[in-house]
Amino acid sequence: MKDQTLTFAAICLAANQVQKVSHQGRMNEEDLALLLNSLIQMSPENTLAVYGGDLANLKQGLALLVEQLGDTQTKAEKDPELTRYVLSLINLERRLAKQPKQLALLAERLEASNRQLEHYSITSETLVASFASIYSDLISPLGARIQVTGEPSILKQNINQHKIRSLLLAGIRAAVLWRQVGGKRRTILFSRKKMVATAEQLLNQI
Repeated sequence: MKDQTLTFAAICLAANQVQKVSHQGRMNEEDLALLLNSLIQMSPENTLAVYGGDLANLKQGLALLVEQLGDTQTKAEKDPELTRYVLSLINLERRLAKQPKQLALLAERLEASNRQLEHYSITSETLVASFASIYSDLISPLGARIQVTGEPSILKQNINQHKIRSLLLAGIRAAVLWRQVGGKRRTILFSRKKMVATAEQLLNQI
């Protein structure tokens, strides 16, 4: 349950960062670096290694998980937009999992982006645009596109579009991990309390 909780928290974190960019036009650079770095961790030692090996890196995602799935919160405290993004990412990943050719292409494209790190930082406009194009080319055609809502003036800007797509790709990466550690849509329904309790235990360790 720990790995399922961590990976679900990562999906929540990616979805939340999409919201920050689409509504405010900005996000924390460290969070962007953390999520983009997860895209190039091809052979991690364990789940947490994908996110820098430090539980504190997923603190915000764990808190979001508790907010969204916990029973103590009122409906007003829950965020339907965040929930929609999280479920959409999980559904998209399920479609991707059934497309071996797309998966192979995805691995190739991510490897190519990894090589660019010799010349650019992970949060550079070049790398962000590279990840965004991977999302547009390989994930968007799967159907059930995620409708991102926010400030129209912010959403029109290319750099914000690129950040949003690259963050959605990071969300797909987290959803892949979630499935790999046994996460399923029914987990959200039937193991919700276990996930919340695990998230609270992990937050107490930070």
